[in-house]
Amino acid sequence: MLLEVIATCVEDAVVAEANGADRLELITAITEGGLTPGIGMVQQVVKAVAIPVHVMVRPHSRSFVYGEVDVLTMEAEVRAIADAGAAGIVFGAITAERTIDEAALERILALSGGLNVTFHRAFDELADLPSGLRTLLRYPQVNRVLTSGGPRPAPQAVPAIRELVEIAGGSPLRILAGHGLTLETVSRFVAETGVTEVHFGSAVRIGGDGLAPLDPSKLLRLSRLLHDKNEQKTP
Repeated sequence: MLLEVIATCVEDAVVAEANGADRLELITAITEGGLTPGIGMVQQVVKAVAIPVHVMVRPHSRSFVYGEVDVLTMEAEVRAIADAGAAGIVFGAITAERTIDEAALERILALSGGLNVTFHRAFDELADLPSGLRTLLRYPQVNRVLTSGGPRPAPQAVPAIRELVEIAGGSPLRILAGHGLTLETVSRFVAETGVTEVHFGSAVRIGGDGLAPLDPSKLLRLSRLLHDKNEQKTP
């Protein structure tokens, strides 16, 4: 199992790495679902940790339907993020008809080079998730899809996520499940869906507050739960 943790500052990044996170999603504006952080933040986080840093590429929180100026902004951000040494980007764009915006996707992928690419939870606003996943499978540079299986929290969408895992089976693309997972629900969720990567944000912060610091004890418990096979077998 791989654990991805949201980081909003250098302190988050250091605490997450020290307590078992395998990868970071670096964002700002957590209460808006995450926006692109400043490039200075990206540079400092990349210097501060050894685990991969994937950086949100989202210019605003108005919607995931982007115009030309938005795409130009995201292209500039991808160039800067790559220059800063990040391991990947987290990006998503959809059309007004709620399909994958392939034109925007292709423009971003053209600049991503060797970066990992996660298609983020814009995916959950698609009219047809399986069809959207099949579209993304045509783009080998897309490594994973962050999803809760639709608009509901992930634990309420187990059949949908299991279907996505099955569709992606045999491909390099991974389903990264997030939104609504807790330390209490994650083991059963993993067993029922077959996901191999999970994404945590507020649930591993003090008091479950997205604006609070990461809680080292929660992170360590979660990491052990996911990584220690003996603990996973404990009822």
